[in-house]
Amino acid sequence: MERFLVITFAALIGTGFYYWFSRMVHKESMQEFINSHLWLLHPNAICYWRTAMALIGFVLYFFSGYQAFAIIIFTFAAILDGVDGIVARNCDMVTEWGEWLDPLCDKLTYLPPLLGFAYTGIVSIKLVWILVAVELFGQFFARRILSILSYSVAANNFGKIKAIICFALVIFCALLDENPGVINIGDAVLLASIVLSAASVVFKFIPNWLYADILSTLNFICGLTSLYFTYNHRYAWAIFVIILGQLFDLFDGRMAEKHGGTVYGPYLDDIADFVSFGLSPAYIIFQSGGSLAWLFGLIFFSGVAYRLIRFVTVDKKRKDLPEGIFNGLPSPAGALIVLGAALVVSPNLLWLTTALSVVLMVSHIRFAHFGRVILKQIPRPLFILLSAMIIVTIAFILKTKSVHMFGYLILCSVFIYLIAGRKYLRQDVPS
Repeated sequence: MERFLVITFAALIGTGFYYWFSRMVHKESMQEFINSHLWLLHPNAICYWRTAMALIGFVLYFFSGYQAFAIIIFTFAAILDGVDGIVARNCDMVTEWGEWLDPLCDKLTYLPPLLGFAYTGIVSIKLVWILVAVELFGQFFARRILSILSYSVAANNFGKIKAIICFALVIFCALLDENPGVINIGDAVLLASIVLSAASVVFKFIPNWLYADILSTLNFICGLTSLYFTYNHRYAWAIFVIILGQLFDLFDGRMAEKHGGTVYGPYLDDIADFVSFGLSPAYIIFQSGGSLAWLFGLIFFSGVAYRLIRFVTVDKKRKDLPEGIFNGLPSPAGALIVLGAALVVSPNLLWLTTALSVVLMVSHIRFAHFGRVILKQIPRPLFILLSAMIIVTIAFILKTKSVHMFGYLILCSVFIYLIAGRKYLRQDVPS
């Protein structure tokens, strides 16, 4: 309990400092103060300071009795990872050296304590060393090649989310060190960090104009994988990969708008959506059992098909439909309603939920686009933090194998979207 209170105290103080600084940095007086104290507050200097703090915290935690003090120091070092970026962007201090230094300091902050916790038996030694290998490869080999090719070496969203997860994992291991009875999800989180670290490296080498098509392809693969899992009656995994496909679908359109794409991109996107959000959920309904399962599976399949065809042939060409606004509930959200219900309700209620989902999809009720409207209202640091929290939550669900918790989490998320989708619609679109 004492360790938990120390962690909570450190997190509250650190978060408060971050919030205060992120507001103050926009003021001219603070920017003048920063420029007159560059030895202390230049982004690169902050990187040096936070790395030194993290290493001091490492020594205090593993080689002395001042573990509470070490946790506070490490927490502030992690918070400073966000502060240096705020200073760099708002004070126009972004440099090539800083783009290389920032991720290096991240690694020097969280890798040593993770190794320490690995050798005390809290997390897998093998997984930590795999993470170290991937991180060092990305930092010293891949970034060197990128520099030669004149590609950007700045951290992408994969790397930023991974860094936050690793910072959180260190704090979690400190909590687990004193409270071994807590459910240990460390290895699952480590595995997610390895995947994100590898994705961060790979996507730096991919031409920007291929991003959208790759994401659509990954969405399509998720749909096919879900069909395989459903056939083998592994419904939770089938639903999990569909949701993973939804994450890919969330960003393929934005990548196409930002970087362009191929002429086949829109067709690939539509096919992937149809498989992942129409065919796969319909097959789950069909396999749910009951005399009418085939009928409601067909109804859902037909509803999504109608929804996608109407979107491609009619809604995209309408002049009275504002950009970023859907006519009818988008098929990914409609699929979420069915997928969440499939894990927590009886077949009869699942059929009722399916009918409700189809009615909302084929209706003319307007909803704001999550990626193009709602997501843009969320500050990037908060988006990265929320993404990290979602990944950790999924790791917890996979560790505990709590199917019902997974289902309720899905239903809760789609309920929030239904409210937010209407709320932002009323704010942004004149009636």
